[in-house]
Amino acid sequence: MTRYTYTGLAAAALIALPQLGFAQDEAPGFDEIGPYIMTTLLFCMAGFLVFFMAAGFAMLEGGLVRSKNVTMQMTKNIGLFSIAAIMYWLVGFNTMYPGDFNGFFAIGGQTVLDPVGVAAADAALDYASVGSDFFFQLVFVAATASIVSGALAERIKLWPFLAFVVVLTGFMYPISGSWQWGGGWLSEMGFSDFAGSTVVHSVGGWAALAGAIVLGPRLGKYGKDGKVNPIPGSNLALATLGTFILWLGWFGFNGGSQLAMGTVGDVSDVSRIFANTNMAAAAGAVAALILTQIMYKKPDLTMVLNGALAGLVSITAEPLAPTLFGALLIGAVGGVIVVLTVPLLDKLKIDDVVGAIPVHLFAGIWGTIAVVFSNSDASLTTQLTGIVAYGVFTFVASLVIWFILKAVIGIRVPEEDEINGLDMSELGMEAYPEFSKG
Repeated sequence: MTRYTYTGLAAAALIALPQLGFAQDEAPGFDEIGPYIMTTLLFCMAGFLVFFMAAGFAMLEGGLVRSKNVTMQMTKNIGLFSIAAIMYWLVGFNTMYPGDFNGFFAIGGQTVLDPVGVAAADAALDYASVGSDFFFQLVFVAATASIVSGALAERIKLWPFLAFVVVLTGFMYPISGSWQWGGGWLSEMGFSDFAGSTVVHSVGGWAALAGAIVLGPRLGKYGKDGKVNPIPGSNLALATLGTFILWLGWFGFNGGSQLAMGTVGDVSDVSRIFANTNMAAAAGAVAALILTQIMYKKPDLTMVLNGALAGLVSITAEPLAPTLFGALLIGAVGGVIVVLTVPLLDKLKIDDVVGAIPVHLFAGIWGTIAVVFSNSDASLTTQLTGIVAYGVFTFVASLVIWFILKAVIGIRVPEEDEINGLDMSELGMEAYPEFSKG
């Protein structure tokens, strides 16, 4: 009896084997699901790094403003990131990536994630998970808002600033972003902006420029005789830490913009982007270090910090194609641009507390133009068209929003509050209370 039982089991196993084989054939192999898994992982890791840039912006701004305004900058930075996260979920992501649209404008709805435990058959195996893609794009829009925060520091009210962030992150940035990264009209023209020298950085710079013009300079920044009165920051060690954090986060900013990690070529390209990104930052810092020594007889740390950031912004439009020497040249020019344009803004009496406009706007324009030197498919005419389009749209829209906010609720604190510091006047707390109470 036992012998017949074993024989029956063996027969059943033989019958089942072909069915098991068919089941295994139907299950997707790593060749099919690997790119999806690896690209999703790239977006998550790169997104974490770009998220950490929020800390970099906060530390940079906290170090470059006076101690009486540090708490305000910390509040603005955590507030703007949180608002950006909500607005980009509510409307921004599907406005920027609307699918079929007229190439110029669309208003999307809420972002919906993949279902829990999504099956391979239901996943976008040619790309990445919705959650990772949404998160990676979200941290970019928050960086754009952070640019505005630093430029307008020490004299803007909290709530009008956050109201502007709602419009910028929910509508302005996604609409203009769709022109290039959402498959819109600039993308169809052949405009090239790999990771956002224009799409992200110049947009933040144009919005900051408009705000600085409407808001006006800080009290005492410019004398009646045209003299520029330097206003030193409270903590250059903190500003330096912020710069290094931003430098680190930029590897995710540019590397993640490869948008794929499923092949040997993709992984190699990501590492190439890392190397070029680092070289441009280093060259920007060294160029600013040397130039400030020549111009002012002493190196200027704040210029060197912004030189590194300008090098990073400059390489962002095309971090893949250049050689290391090419990346060095692109970054070095960015560092020079910062040193030359900071005093230019002062001559125009445009008060930018942290140098955000020279770094993100002027170096962003340069980086977008520099694409033509390493990307044979890029056209100078098309690149300039994109620069002008983003500039006109963002600057004009920002001016309108700033003027509306100024007329309706006011955007600038009273003189007495500005003198006493925004920490106490706007928030009722100080970043360094032990120093003020002596």
